[in-house]
Amino acid sequence: MSDDGASDRVAAAFADGPAFVPYLAVGDPDYESSLAYVEALAEGGADVIELGLPFSEPIAEGPTIQNAVVRALESGMTPTRFFEFVEEVDVDVPLVCMTYYNLIYQYGESEARSVSDASSAERSSANSRAAKPRDDGEERPASKGPRPFVEKAASVGISGFVVPDLPAEEAGPLREACDEFGLHLISIVAPTTDEERLDQLVEVSSGYLYVQARLGVTGASSSVSDRTGESLARLSDVDLPKAVGFGISSGEQAATIVEAGADGIIVGSALVDIVAEGHERDEPTEETAARLETKARELKQGAVDGYGRRTPAPEGTSD
Repeated sequence: MSDDGASDRVAAAFADGPAFVPYLAVGDPDYESSLAYVEALAEGGADVIELGLPFSEPIAEGPTIQNAVVRALESGMTPTRFFEFVEEVDVDVPLVCMTYYNLIYQYGESEARSVSDASSAERSSANSRAAKPRDDGEERPASKGPRPFVEKAASVGISGFVVPDLPAEEAGPLREACDEFGLHLISIVAPTTDEERLDQLVEVSSGYLYVQARLGVTGASSSVSDRTGESLARLSDVDLPKAVGFGISSGEQAATIVEAGADGIIVGSALVDIVAEGHERDEPTEETAARLETKARELKQGAVDGYGRRTPAPEGTSD
């Protein structure tokens, strides 16, 4: 597994205390507002930001993020627009793409098809012009498989991927492409993941492990699952940072989870709720962005507070 280039920034994000890793769906509710919202999270203390590339069948997501995906798709978000977004957003933290494998796998073929369609349209409109290949100076991928998507992601500044529907047994091609371009592949570990499968997930993972705090789909919660501590305890020998997600919505929850041993917290639905409220109220983008920044500061401070509550290791030992 590679640990070079852009992916080094992920390691640095976990090096000096607990990392705050927020998530938003790119393009929710529109491209320009989404830029402001992601930049607000960085201002609020994000150490890594997970950017959701919307997919029409988000099987791991609860209603909150499903609705965000719908808004983003309706606003015109596509893989091409997603990459444009990553190039344009003005943040200085690592960006991780969270999406589904079908989009990654089909990207090369769909891009080649869109270029072919564009060339056909050009030839048709010109009518009398001699047919010739589109020549815009960019080499186009032409086949299925994860490599074209990973190559493009690396070129725009993505540092890694979270792919909820990718089984460890089928992760080899994506792992290989990530190694080639110096990106991380982050696996999700559920409370019910058995030991054999856990070993497989760890084997293909780098950057950090996404530790699912509870069973089910994503969604904000008012309490911390009792299984969070158990999940972290059984991962204590894994030599990767452990970031806990699913259900975190307050600074106090963040503190409790980090105190229990997490190296970071991942928060999505609680932030998407703020975006949704702003959209429903027709709130100015600046006001919604300000509320996101305030929430981000609360969550980051909670993680820091939780780290401070940990019992110091006895002298002469390491924690």
